[in-house]
Amino acid sequence: MNEVKILPALYDLIVWFSPKLSNYPKKYKYTLGDRILSIKLDILENIIDAKYSGKKKSYFLRKANLQLEKLRFLIRLSKDLQCISIKQYEQTAKRINEIGKMVGGWEKHSKMRNK
Repeated sequence: MNEVKILPALYDLIVWFSPKLSNYPKKYKYTLGDRILSIKLDILENIIDAKYSGKKKSYFLRKANLQLEKLRFLIRLSKDLQCISIKQYEQTAKRINEIGKMVGGWEKHSKMRNK
């Protein structure tokens, strides 16, 4: 089931990407970098909320999906501002897409279950 795989995948993404934030140029570290970390933690909290909620599961998964979309743009912006390399961007985008697929699948499954 997707819900079992999402939390470790998201946790690994946070642990893997967080050290890269310390290498952001100073002018972006406390704006863009802090925002990226904050959104990742918000996604983690929404996934945990979804895991332990009953009928509001879809609500939290939808919120997580919206935050994943915001994260995609912030990571892309990081690449365009040369805060991260193209290779780091590709690896991060791939991980975010995998997590997004899992969240979307879980949300779809959850909606079908509630009908």
